[in-house]
Amino acid sequence: MLSDESLPIRCAAASLIIVTAASFAAPAFAYRPFDGTDAAVAEPGELEVELQPAGPRREQGTTTLIAPQTVLNFGLSEGWEAVFEGQAETPLSFSGPTELTAAGAFLKHVVVPGSLQDKSGPSVATEFGVLLPDSTGDSGVGASWAGIVSQRWDWGTVHFNTEALLTRDHHADVFVGTILEGPSKWKVRPVAEVFYEKEFGLEETVSGLVGLIWQASDKLAFDIAYRYAVTKGHPVNEIRAGLTFAVPLRLFGSSHAR
Repeated sequence: MLSDESLPIRCAAASLIIVTAASFAAPAFAYRPFDGTDAAVAEPGELEVELQPAGPRREQGTTTLIAPQTVLNFGLSEGWEAVFEGQAETPLSFSGPTELTAAGAFLKHVVVPGSLQDKSGPSVATEFGVLLPDSTGDSGVGASWAGIVSQRWDWGTVHFNTEALLTRDHHADVFVGTILEGPSKWKVRPVAEVFYEKEFGLEETVSGLVGLIWQASDKLAFDIAYRYAVTKGHPVNEIRAGLTFAVPLRLFGSSHAR
């Protein structure tokens, strides 16, 4: 267990690693702050990091701090990446333990290269993998499969997501969502997302998100967004803010780096 004295040192070291990695980052477009994703993958030999240091979520009179939320995308080969994700949730409205949730491991593949790969027509990708148990409670292992279609025009980009899941509690679940982005050439572009999700026999969610992505350079992007959803008739309010950057894997001693 970390001592009280060592915790600030560990946090400072982590911050230094993030800043240093960003200074060596390859070009990256954020696919934070969305629940859906795009039909693109990290370049071979590249690690793309999507990080939200902290963000509050309020639901049914309670506030939960999501800190951190992390997605790691490893470029494996042309058109393939491995994805690992998860987040820590700490209740703020009452005393309770921090829980690791929403963890999973996936493979993503670009089936049809298109406008996101500087080719003509829509880009088509698929992502599939396992949903890992939460750190507390009695949830089990689930699975998911998603199809993604993206199209980029001069005026903006659209990403359409469909997903079928077996949840960690072994319920069938479906997700349908659309992401809209402003012109990719803009330094700061507006973004939005709407989605519908149904966990059969349990709950339905309708969600909307609006925000901005700031492409600070060709190496680093920041995002901020506000999400409002209704789940089982109860409102959910969430603020999301984070960054995306890509790091050549040779920084970590990988022999597969370009």
